[in-house]
Amino acid sequence: MSTKEDDTMAVPLPTDGTRWRCTLCGNLTRFDVTRRSKVVEYVHLDLAGAPTVEEREVLSESIESVRCRWCNAVDQIELVDRPGANA
Repeated sequence: MSTKEDDTMAVPLPTDGTRWRCTLCGNLTRFDVTRRSKVVEYVHLDLAGAPTVEEREVLSESIESVRCRWCNAVDQIELVDRPGANA
């Protein structure tokens, strides 16, 4: 049985040589990204009880969805080469 946590992400993270592009409207710059993270944080509470995160270690992180901010498409995001990435 597959759960949401077990599924592989539909859209891979961009690399140094790639970026996201919406195939529906051509957007290259604005996306809403929903991530799932598992972290360990060192939280320091001051004497009044106000918390401050002083250290944060990301144990795992995955992308659940990437939505185009321009046209709201969720299933139309692809990876394309960045300009000059092969230069």
